[in-house]
Amino acid sequence: MALSILSNQSASKAASSLHQSSKALQKSLTRLSSGKKINSPADDSGGLAVSMKLSSAIGRNKSVISNIQNAISFAEVQDGALGSSAKIIDRMSELKTLSTDVIKSASDIENYNVEFKALQEQLHSIATEKFNGISLFGQGPQAGGAGLDFETGAGNPVQVVNITVFTTDQGSAGAAVMMSKALLLSGLTFTSTSNTVNVAHDTGGTSVALARDKNTAKLDIADLSIAFFSKAIENISSMRASNGAAMARLQLGEDHARLTKANLEAANSRIMDVDVAEESTRFAKYNILTQASAAMLSQANQASSTALLLL
Repeated sequence: MALSILSNQSASKAASSLHQSSKALQKSLTRLSSGKKINSPADDSGGLAVSMKLSSAIGRNKSVISNIQNAISFAEVQDGALGSSAKIIDRMSELKTLSTDVIKSASDIENYNVEFKALQEQLHSIATEKFNGISLFGQGPQAGGAGLDFETGAGNPVQVVNITVFTTDQGSAGAAVMMSKALLLSGLTFTSTSNTVNVAHDTGGTSVALARDKNTAKLDIADLSIAFFSKAIENISSMRASNGAAMARLQLGEDHARLTKANLEAANSRIMDVDVAEESTRFAKYNILTQASAAMLSQANQASSTALLLL
């Protein structure tokens, strides 16, 4: 190789090697400091695109889990209200039974009647409860036929209030859980005092409701038979069974959503997360190469001074 002052090919090659080693060292430092294998689209454009979609799915699954937990809370509060309603019905049936005692005077029966009427108002109060502003129960019978059905009567359309809870991040209807708002008022409303057939709608005041608000005349304890309370308990037990089935499915949906989220996070980790052991080895290599390249560049820069010995 000719000895030249203007051109120093060895220094140029050493400088190029130093640049490449420094660049690789900086990338390795960035990966180790961020914990990510892909820090820019140039690192792996395809992998970054997949990771973005996986990250979005992970976020949606977190929201799905939160929604399911809120729905379970709704169902638990609803079930608690139904349980309290059943206790009230049980107490009303006890009062009815006590009132039939032959040794009870009219005054004694009236004392039972006071509590009996108060329990009707408490039942109506439970039927109007809300959870975070959302009604726990369907509206129930109303004058003019604007109520909701507990059982479908002849000529009455089926009107059921459902709450849809999606259990996947795709919002698929096939994976949705339908929770029915228990129609408590309808379950406690009958056609008349002579039978225990539930009605879909109030027909001009001829129906009999065990639950009545403070502005409605209350039933007397002598107006109803024990059969009414048995039917009401049966209706409430059906509502609780439906509630329990929905809760069971929601819990399974939550378990599946959590498993899906964990698997998505693992898949995203394989794409994005840096292997610290491998990257630290790579860092050590490029660190040594950078120092070696810098040292050789220094030596190559001194080679041109040899030409002065010939001048």
